[in-house]
Amino acid sequence: MKLTPQQYISRRWFFEQCGVGLGAVALKSLLAESAQAAAPADLLAPKPPQFPAKAKNVIFLFMAGAPSHLELFDNKPELKKFDGTLPPPELLKGYRSAFINPNSKLLGPKFEFKKYGQSGAELTNLLPHLSTIVDDIAIVKSMVTDAFNHAPGQLLMNTGTMQFGRPSMGAWVTYGLGSESKNLPAFVVFSSGKKGPSGGNSCWGSGFLPTVYQGVQFRSSGDPVLYLSNPAGVDTELQRDSLDSISRLNDIHLGVSGDPEISTRINSFEMAFRMQSSAPELMDIAKESKETLEMYGAEPGKPSFANNCLLARRLVERGVRFVQLYHEAWDQHSALVKDIKINCQDTDRACAALIKDLKQRGLLENTLVVWGGEFGRTPMVQGGDDGRDHHPNAFTMWLAGGGIKPGVTIGESDDLGFNVVKDKVHVHDLHATILHLLGFDHTKLTYKFQGRPFRLTDVHGEVAKQLLA
Repeated sequence: MKLTPQQYISRRWFFEQCGVGLGAVALKSLLAESAQAAAPADLLAPKPPQFPAKAKNVIFLFMAGAPSHLELFDNKPELKKFDGTLPPPELLKGYRSAFINPNSKLLGPKFEFKKYGQSGAELTNLLPHLSTIVDDIAIVKSMVTDAFNHAPGQLLMNTGTMQFGRPSMGAWVTYGLGSESKNLPAFVVFSSGKKGPSGGNSCWGSGFLPTVYQGVQFRSSGDPVLYLSNPAGVDTELQRDSLDSISRLNDIHLGVSGDPEISTRINSFEMAFRMQSSAPELMDIAKESKETLEMYGAEPGKPSFANNCLLARRLVERGVRFVQLYHEAWDQHSALVKDIKINCQDTDRACAALIKDLKQRGLLENTLVVWGGEFGRTPMVQGGDDGRDHHPNAFTMWLAGGGIKPGVTIGESDDLGFNVVKDKVHVHDLHATILHLLGFDHTKLTYKFQGRPFRLTDVHGEVAKQLLA
């Protein structure tokens, strides 16, 4: 018997064309699962850490350009004694510098040091305000890094690698913990000083993580983000209707493609809408008391590092997870005395005020504050007799709050401030310690990309237990 064409019914045709039977049931089930998986989840919802945490928030005061530890924290009488002489040849074996001949003469510290507080921490006379809170901070004189130029050094300090394209520390933290703020970004960035960081936006980027975790750069006066306010003729109701329509279209696209970046886009639109009411209130530092403004040296309407420090406190009060303040530039290849004085005048008062303010409000216990740059400066001179080159072998940072042991000084460099000789803390160790204080084993906070799990510390890093309270 010969079959007609209509009697040739393929399996593929049956599943494609029939609206009944097993094919339709299976298809509807798969579509439902796909739609559920693609639904716009709140990627910034608060998440528990891996174990009980000491810190909930981070404020990173990033002194871009690399402050001289030898003028600020690391007193070296021997360096002063041998000022103007050549360093020992064995010290420079295999040493690489950025711009100077390693055989340049030694340059003694330019400022006087004194011990402060019950801890007896030594500081330069350039830091009169920080000297009042030395018993609240931990000073690390034994930092080391792998980079000796600004962009790679800043990337390493902020992303754990000298390569572009990796997630920043703030992105990793918000990926791990989400945010407690519904009306402000989870990760906020400010910039002050002469220019932005040499590493650019990659210093606060999300890399291969969803872009919802990247830092959002705020201005310190007016609208924090450009074009946040509605244009003339657009009221709140019209904007809400427009956003609802856009969200419906994005939901449809998300259901088809499953692209997580669409969720980020939806989240960004909604965040911007909520910020139209929350941001003006945040930025209005004129509502702070006269005493608070004077403590920071902040002036409403006048952008400054001091204003940014006060805004950082206001942000963590409102549940923002990670706040980073960049102040550029500390890159004193010459005019060291003049320029480092200016840097300290711009930052010292506000840094100390931030610690005092957080402490008196009960926020310091849960807020980790980190201060430092990408590397240190050479004990050898550059720029005649008034400058220092980049130096990765030894530099100083300080930390406070969030589970840090207060009133201690960790580590030592040698008599010339050239190499670390005790309790070395690498940048990867710093990252591991910060994540530990936030409740994470740094080896287990990972994200799979290009076939392997990545982490902030890559394959390195040990928690600096001597820093823990």
